[in-house]
Amino acid sequence: MKRAVEVVVIGAGVVGASVAYHLAAGGCRDVLVIDQGRAVGAGSTCRATGGYRAQFATEINVRLSLLAREKLLRFHEEIGVDPGYEPAGYLFVARRLAELTALGAALRVQHGAGLEEASLVTPAEAQRLNPALDLEGIVGGAFCPTDGFLRPTQILEGYLGAAQRLGARVALGVTVLGFDRAGARIVAARTSEGEIDARVFVNAAGAWAGRVGALAGVVIPVSPLRRQVASTAPTSALPAAMPMSIFLEDGFHLRVRDGRVLLLWPDDPAGEDPFDARFDPAWLEGLVARAHARVPCLRSVPIDLGRCWAGLYEMSPDKHAILGPAPGLSNFILVNGSSGHGVMHAPALGQLVAEMILDGRARSLDVTALRPSRFDEGEPNPAEGLL
Repeated sequence: MKRAVEVVVIGAGVVGASVAYHLAAGGCRDVLVIDQGRAVGAGSTCRATGGYRAQFATEINVRLSLLAREKLLRFHEEIGVDPGYEPAGYLFVARRLAELTALGAALRVQHGAGLEEASLVTPAEAQRLNPALDLEGIVGGAFCPTDGFLRPTQILEGYLGAAQRLGARVALGVTVLGFDRAGARIVAARTSEGEIDARVFVNAAGAWAGRVGALAGVVIPVSPLRRQVASTAPTSALPAAMPMSIFLEDGFHLRVRDGRVLLLWPDDPAGEDPFDARFDPAWLEGLVARAHARVPCLRSVPIDLGRCWAGLYEMSPDKHAILGPAPGLSNFILVNGSSGHGVMHAPALGQLVAEMILDGRARSLDVTALRPSRFDEGEPNPAEGLL
């Protein structure tokens, strides 16, 4: 079956849903969202832990977060759904002076970009913010009270539902098989459900963005990375309003969600299949050792193995989003590689993509730093610091 639409959005995760909504709200009602999954959110969105922060080391990421926060604060009024934004704060703790120096450098960037409420904290202040942490050897940290939490699936379902009310359509179980090109443009997508002609195609395929790009003859430097989450049994050992707490030395962090403590520690997953998102119980040994040493009250709280899970990040080489037309294809818009920040930045990214398509440029934010050509031009963003 052949069909023609104005814009095709490939990917029905939270970023694709945000793109579809902002296009429809901007007057483009002929939007079709397609996804290879059989259910909404079957990819990475439903596996996100739901953190939100503006504490980053680069101006562009700080500004993306601030734009997203503006939209989260208006989300219920605009979309009719609670996004679950809770400003419980993010607390970064440093054990080495080099880490504290990095936090200070990031803080100067944050203040320059308008995040004035972020601050460095002393060990005593860190202890007050989260008394449950064993802060022996801590030299200081950083805290922002407006960072916090959100509900990924509520944001996804809110955007997708609002987009559909405005006329956008969603087709699940649709796999892209290839593209037909005419010069510097794509004219059609060949899919498992037939050919789709469109004026613009948006790649919002998350960890699978590189595969979609390859079908169009475009190299998109995005690769999947498995990240794992451990959940404790229900417990009152930590308060629900505890800030997200992160140890800079190895990325171990924790938060409370729905009466359970979620524990995370970025590992280096082994395996031949980079798209393998199965949970690996062997990872728990190193995680639990860190949790018991740094959060003593959790020593008596068991892990609920049945509630642990894994998901895929979409990593770019500099751990920043890739945003804009693909090099050599003017109507193939990339919104990929958010590198673990896709949910929190989705409100901003969707608006910016819609502006590119409807107005010819991103008006709300200067996104030059995220242009897809930056890698070929030798101008990637700094890939160290609070990423």
